[in-house]
Amino acid sequence: MKTSRKNKIFSIMIAAVLMFSMLAILPAGNTASAADNLGLPVKGAILIDADSGKILYEKNADQPLGIASMTKMLTEYILLDAINDGKIKWDQKYKVSEYAYKISQDRALSNVPLRADGEYTIKELYEAMAIYSANAATIAIAETIAGSETEFLTLMNKKAKELGLEDYHFVNATGLNNAQLQGMQPKGTSASDENKLPAKSVARLAYHLLKDHPEVLKTSSISRKTFREGTDDAIKMDNWNFMLPGLVAEYKGVDGLKTGTTDYAGQCFTGTAKRNDTRLIAVVMHAEGAEHMARFNAARTLFDYGFGQFTTEKIVPAGYTFKSQKSIPVKDGKEKNVKIATKDDISMMVKTSEVDDYQAKLVLTKKTLNAPAKKGTVVGHVEIDKKSSKDYGFIDSSASGADVVTTATAEKAGWFSLTFKKIGKFFANLF
Repeated sequence: MKTSRKNKIFSIMIAAVLMFSMLAILPAGNTASAADNLGLPVKGAILIDADSGKILYEKNADQPLGIASMTKMLTEYILLDAINDGKIKWDQKYKVSEYAYKISQDRALSNVPLRADGEYTIKELYEAMAIYSANAATIAIAETIAGSETEFLTLMNKKAKELGLEDYHFVNATGLNNAQLQGMQPKGTSASDENKLPAKSVARLAYHLLKDHPEVLKTSSISRKTFREGTDDAIKMDNWNFMLPGLVAEYKGVDGLKTGTTDYAGQCFTGTAKRNDTRLIAVVMHAEGAEHMARFNAARTLFDYGFGQFTTEKIVPAGYTFKSQKSIPVKDGKEKNVKIATKDDISMMVKTSEVDDYQAKLVLTKKTLNAPAKKGTVVGHVEIDKKSSKDYGFIDSSASGADVVTTATAEKAGWFSLTFKKIGKFFANLF
């Protein structure tokens, strides 16, 4: 017994030594990777700061995956554009098409049943889409905007290109698998095809949706609502986003955005939460685990990570000048040079422990100016580099840095002065 016990103790000691030895020989750069490995049981994920677009975490974020009803964020975007442009009105009536009617009667799908001879306002249909992920209501909106879902696909692809989404593949407005559309899927699409996007493009879509149409949160934050309340068609709509207040996976600050589930896409979720002045966007693709809850558990981990380990810090102040280049030459100016500095602050979310790892890099797009040139003329921009470990960058490259501008007007020299300069240059070249 004593020998057996000694052997067990010895084995434990050997295991401990091996573990510490392996940790000791890991490259320094792996430390951050180990810290950022959140162990998410998902095929893809990303977490971003909704204000700056700074990417805080990503996992397999560039691989196109099924997005299911997260597709409806793009349909919402196009509808809200049309509302703002006056092309569609909230109280506008929609007469139910045969296609929308038949899909609405399939209760295996998320739907509010529509009457074949019914009329519904765009507002009613929009709320059914945004709260209850109602598929026939989504088709109705697509038909209202474009005439048919087939034509609506053209608008979806156009908007996706405008937003800079990458590797997008859209075959319908709802996110259903085309096989669920009873043979009525948009023309030119495969009968069993499905919408796909990488997690990074889903986050970019959500980022721009919140930037351009923040009013979307007024509807996406509604936990429960009754469709056609007070009528024979009344139906209770519980939001599929269980992280909203009062629902089973409630998380402080969550007020959107869109869930999605199909056999192909699995459990998906694009969530957003705000605490104090910080808003985060989390995208979870094909979460594995408890039905419906796996995506919310993964999103919770992402939100906890973002709110717990990151703070918004000012990396570069407005008016910052670079020691390596405080000015640029001016051709034909009263002064030979004009001073340059950053136009605005650059603030972004960084890990509290890594604030000092970031440094500003000057990138000049103009190395000289022709006089006259106004104060505030853009001559370059700032890029932020990280000294150690990996930095994920920004979801939108246009948000990654501040402009560098002239701090004074570069006035043109007078005729007399310019003449003497030319004479001086002539004799300098002569001799």
